[in-house]
Amino acid sequence: MKIKSFGISVLLLAFLSTGCVSNKKYAQLQEKYNEMELMYGSTRDDLLSCNSDVRNLQTQLENANSINSQLRSDLTDVKNALAKSMEQNSQGNVNISKLVDEINASNKYIKQLVDAKSKSDSLNIALTNKLTRSLNTDELRDVDVKVLKGVVYISLSDNMLFKSGSYEVSSQAKQTLEKIAKILKDFKDFDVLVEGNTDNVPISKTNIRNNWDLSALRASSVVQVLQNDFGINPSRLSAAGRGEYNPVTDNDSEMGKQRNRRTEIIITPKLDEFMDLIDQAPAEE
Repeated sequence: MKIKSFGISVLLLAFLSTGCVSNKKYAQLQEKYNEMELMYGSTRDDLLSCNSDVRNLQTQLENANSINSQLRSDLTDVKNALAKSMEQNSQGNVNISKLVDEINASNKYIKQLVDAKSKSDSLNIALTNKLTRSLNTDELRDVDVKVLKGVVYISLSDNMLFKSGSYEVSSQAKQTLEKIAKILKDFKDFDVLVEGNTDNVPISKTNIRNNWDLSALRASSVVQVLQNDFGINPSRLSAAGRGEYNPVTDNDSEMGKQRNRRTEIIITPKLDEFMDLIDQAPAEE
């Protein structure tokens, strides 16, 4: 553009130097020159603007290439993470399946225990009802039948079973024990523990050292009556003496002492059945 402007200026000088130019012609040339100057300025501005746009586009292209490179890297990371997740998910499915199997096995085991407990509770209720119905009104004054924590307790007062300081079972008590024995025969899956209990009054007998001896002898006497007189399988029977150390009330009154002097027949489900269920519990790995 500078060369063109210079050429126009030379042309004007040539006209002026070679001859006279009319004012009108000169004005036209000057006008033309001004137009060319304006065009040159506009073109120069456009060129500068284009150069600026090119630089901006180059910067944007570089940024786009950088972003594209980062996106490719991120895509690779996502693919790797997805592959790892799918692998872990596959392993997780295996673990979940194993956990479900263990839960099902535990639920089955719990159901067995609940069923066994329900069966035991039902048998206890049936046994208690039979015992209560088999005893007459006079016997029920000296015999208390109850279920406590899944175990049937038959508590017999010593006034009915024995004479004071004695461990020989009275003939009247044997009639009551016979009724109990008949029901025990109907419930062969239950064990029978007989426990003797006394008050805290020391005993003075030459052949009995203390209340421990007395309570144990009384329990043993009841066990032997159940076995020898009424045919209860001795493998189901146990005898224990608690002495004065398992009272149901205090010994401050005669009524309290009378309540504490008792023999309890405790009827429990055979522990072997529950131990078998425990052995069947799902093994821990």
